[in-house]
Amino acid sequence: MTGLHRLREPHKRSRWRGLKEAVRARRGYTAVVLVTVAALLTGLGFWAGRPDDMDPSGQGLPGNAASGELPTGPCAPTGTLVPPCGAWWGAYVPYAANGSLKDAVLGFEERIGRRLDLVYNYHDMSGTELDGQLLTPDEQELGKDRLLMLAWESTVWTEPHHENWTETQLGWKNIASGKYDEEIIDPQIRRLKAYGKRVFFSFDQETDARIKEGAGTPEEFVAAYRHLHDRFRELGADNVVWVWTVSGYLGSAKEMKALYPGDEYVDWIAMDQYNYYGCHDTTDWKDFLRSQRPSYEWLRANITDDKPVMLAEFATAPDTDDPGRQRDWYTEIPGAVKKLPEVKALVHWNRPTSEKPECDLTVNAGPGLEGYREAGRSEYFQQPVPPR
Repeated sequence: MTGLHRLREPHKRSRWRGLKEAVRARRGYTAVVLVTVAALLTGLGFWAGRPDDMDPSGQGLPGNAASGELPTGPCAPTGTLVPPCGAWWGAYVPYAANGSLKDAVLGFEERIGRRLDLVYNYHDMSGTELDGQLLTPDEQELGKDRLLMLAWESTVWTEPHHENWTETQLGWKNIASGKYDEEIIDPQIRRLKAYGKRVFFSFDQETDARIKEGAGTPEEFVAAYRHLHDRFRELGADNVVWVWTVSGYLGSAKEMKALYPGDEYVDWIAMDQYNYYGCHDTTDWKDFLRSQRPSYEWLRANITDDKPVMLAEFATAPDTDDPGRQRDWYTEIPGAVKKLPEVKALVHWNRPTSEKPECDLTVNAGPGLEGYREAGRSEYFQQPVPPR
């Protein structure tokens, strides 16, 4: 968020609340996580999905994940999934009440009148189903016709989907040392390798906000990121497209500069910026360009001008006094985003930050849905999605 201190707590912590249906759908989760955390802290070596439990053939992964003819011609995506003639249209959609990500995404797509190019989902390092396992069955199914963006946090969540934001930090220093390679890191790398299809991957997204949460220092993050990147290469998982994601809050400029692991370790840079408007008790309405351009330009000038940019989370709060404003915010995106030419993927954050109407960032109904549907029809967001 530009021009206003962007606290991670109201944005991130509240967004996981209200997911109690996932708790009901996943009985025994807390017990598994508590055992897992205890094992981590005591060094007992317990972890769900040990390497010797993995099927090297990738059993259970979609048979056509890495099949099909690649697009050709001037608009064909590059090897790092950059669409040269436009941008990907994606979203984060929370799990449905029945615990299904697939149902949630299909329902969202029905409302917006199109298939998403990119589905974004978040995971911890617990190894448990859904939260701690990269490439869940629903992700695998959705990935047959869409790109996947997987965000992996170096924490163990105490409750499903971070409902109350309690967690155990594994620590960047420990990740960098290789302490968790065998039990945590390697099994998930093998899953991604077996999947075969290219996926976007973000390690500890909004990493500048994690310093205050106890994850470590910028130097330790760089070491952890590079170690993880090198581990993927050592195990032959070359189908991962690396996305380095920060908040984009310019009050953290010093930290963001120190957190960059280097162009050789990054394929895309990404940021999470919003027009929060009344959700932060302000009268300053930022249109799409005002909400995105300052951080976009700063990243290009101070981090790298050699990488494509992803808006890994974006949305606008409504103006409850003028509902049409939210519709217009979205309808202007196709024209406005062309003024940010290196933005090659836009991922809508389709979740409210609180129960207050002025903090509802979703486009599930009303003027926001109207505007988002119209924006999604733009030719700029009709790029050929590769099957592998």
